[in-house]
Amino acid sequence: MADHSIQGKTVLIAGGAKNLGGLIARDLAAHGARAVAIHYNSAASKADADQTVAAVQAAGARAVAFQADLTRAAAVEKLFADTIAAVGRPDIAINTVGKVLKKPMVEISEAEYDDMTAVNAKSAFFFLKEAGRHLNDHGKACTIVTSLLGAFTPFYAAYEGTKAPVEHFTRAASKEFGDRGISVTAVGPGPMDTPFFYPAEGADAVAYHKTAAALSKFSKTGLTDIQDVVPFIRFLVSDGWWITGQTILINGGYTTK
Repeated sequence: MADHSIQGKTVLIAGGAKNLGGLIARDLAAHGARAVAIHYNSAASKADADQTVAAVQAAGARAVAFQADLTRAAAVEKLFADTIAAVGRPDIAINTVGKVLKKPMVEISEAEYDDMTAVNAKSAFFFLKEAGRHLNDHGKACTIVTSLLGAFTPFYAAYEGTKAPVEHFTRAASKEFGDRGISVTAVGPGPMDTPFFYPAEGADAVAYHKTAAALSKFSKTGLTDIQDVVPFIRFLVSDGWWITGQTILINGGYTTK
């Protein structure tokens, strides 16, 4: 039987410097990962990446950080190549990269649409492509999407619309990589209490989101707490390997399908 534990595994996390990605890096290191490669997008995130590297090392794992703009396929290829050269072929590949735009459709420019597509869909496609090429047998791939995929709402067409293709990428990849024992999943958190959430929302919208989930009153902020998402991701990339080709919404009853 294949070993599906975290212990001794090599992990690559795109968007792993801070917020949910940074917490995943710390968590998997604490649960026995051998090495964690942390991707960050730009110089603005380098300090966060360095802090996460230090935390992973303090937990006893090897850690490296790489900067890359993953909207270019060549950069995704290089990220996997650099990871393999530094810490070996990954057993687990997690992509937390994403960008939010809240705006009426009639106001969205072509440039904005192209940017959202590149960040949310194109980068996810090529990340899964390279995961399929480079993950060890019985590996795990997981992409972060959004619980808005289960919503019927205005103003997020460019966000949820460019995250939606990841569901199809996930299903196809699970079929194509399944012969090697690789499981592929997507996770859609609800609105999370991180700096990623607030800039796109006005005060009224924040107040609504803080009360919209069935379990909102049991959350310290009313929003999805990243500490509540991480255990599910850890499960999916370990003992939960039998779940594959699925998009799972983790949101306290905010939306469903």
